[in-house]
Amino acid sequence: MTDLTTIKVTKAVRDRLKRQADEAHLSLGAHLARLADSADRQARFSALREAADRSPLDQAELEAWDVVEWDDPRER
Repeated sequence: MTDLTTIKVTKAVRDRLKRQADEAHLSLGAHLARLADSADRQARFSALREAADRSPLDQAELEAWDVVEWDDPRER
């Protein structure tokens, strides 16, 4: 017995998802899994950005990042 279920979507959404899956050479199920993975990843990055915004860097950290961002090894 397989572990499958049915979801209800409009025919237009089903056709759109099927077309996207076909273009990516994926089954509809694999395409939906990839979309769910992408949404999970976006949520993790959003949470990370929010946590970073709530956690201010001290002056030494800011100076260290400035060196990393602007240091050009060709100028050494």
